[in-house]
Amino acid sequence: MTARHDLSRPVRSAALRPRRVADLVGAEAPTLPLPGPERPPRRRGWFFRLVVGGLLMVALVVGGTAFRVWQVARVDDRQPVDAVIVLGAAQYDGEPSSIFAYRLRHAEALYEEGLAPRIVTTGGNRAGDAHTEAEAGRRYLIERGVPSEDVIAVAEGSDTLGSLQAVAARAGQDGWTSALVVSDPWHSLRARTMARDSGLDAWTSPTRSGPVVQTRETQLRYIVRETGALLYYLLTHASVDTESTGLG
Repeated sequence: MTARHDLSRPVRSAALRPRRVADLVGAEAPTLPLPGPERPPRRRGWFFRLVVGGLLMVALVVGGTAFRVWQVARVDDRQPVDAVIVLGAAQYDGEPSSIFAYRLRHAEALYEEGLAPRIVTTGGNRAGDAHTEAEAGRRYLIERGVPSEDVIAVAEGSDTLGSLQAVAARAGQDGWTSALVVSDPWHSLRARTMARDSGLDAWTSPTRSGPVVQTRETQLRYIVRETGALLYYLLTHASVDTESTGLG
């Protein structure tokens, strides 16, 4: 007998069968990551950048100042002026130290070139000294043949700033304004800055001989020292005191 279909039951195709919700979700819905906790603001990153930026600024300022100290040390601005100012250094019983003597000889050479009608020696005395640096320098120049009337001793000040302020006051009394400042090369920029701040039209003519300029190690040491001393002066308008070199 041939099989008969039961017409009372509807025939359903597999393609028309309803799919379960679980099958639809598993096959078609994308899987989304669960939201995580919010990240805190990156305060450490900003602080690190601030510190690095500050260190870079300090390095630029210090490096730029050191370069200017070195640059001005190499320049001799000798020109006709009203006076040659010799910054004092140590003296021993009225005799200039070797550093001071080289400065005095350089000032004498500028005077002999006719660049100025007078030489001004500077520097006071320290506790226990019977002579001032200015007096010792004046006597030294006169003994070398410079006319006494052309050598002025300003025996005030225990450092560069005090000496230059005293010279500026004397210049105002005598009616002259321009000057060549004689010191060691690495001291030139700070000395010129202080002289101009004191009211003088100042340029520098550094000595090229003496113990301060003998070795590269000595030169580097003085450049580092003068860089710090100049930055200190620019910040405080005070001088760094020193008893041995006359670079205060």
